[in-house]
Amino acid sequence: MKAPTLHTERLTLRGPEASDFEKVATFFTDEERAHGFGGTLPRDQAWRWFASTIGHWHLRGYGFWTVMAKDTSEQLGFVGLWNPEGWPEPELGWVMFAQAEGYGYATEAALAVRNYAYTNMGFTTLTSNIVPGNTRSIALAERLGAVLEKTYENIEMGTEHLYRHPSPQELGL
Repeated sequence: MKAPTLHTERLTLRGPEASDFEKVATFFTDEERAHGFGGTLPRDQAWRWFASTIGHWHLRGYGFWTVMAKDTSEQLGFVGLWNPEGWPEPELGWVMFAQAEGYGYATEAALAVRNYAYTNMGFTTLTSNIVPGNTRSIALAERLGAVLEKTYENIEMGTEHLYRHPSPQELGL
């Protein structure tokens, strides 16, 4: 399945393309930022992660969108829906690149993806799985109205906090 293109006031969210990989590879060399995704990865393993995000669209019918600035076409990060084998349920996740932090892009993109998942894809609930200590992601989840539901052992990531997002009904959708 090809990812639909979503638009917000400042952003375009499109399906991942081969040209997106360089920023992904750079992201996975940054210990602080990659920590929330299991840690740094060598280039070949970053490629496998990136390829799996593309395959996720074909296997599940949803996945990560590439977040682009409308005014400059700069690649800002990835936001999307993730549910690989072993995950407890579908997750709303995000990766923002260093130059894109602090501008509200992650919030804007995550709201667009969540609303699309609820109104166009039939999702009735979403979570965000966040490793303990990832204060930026916790703050974003809370800005989105998600609440800590439990701590659990993620098959891939180890101990994680599961934040539950408001349902479509709670959001008035």
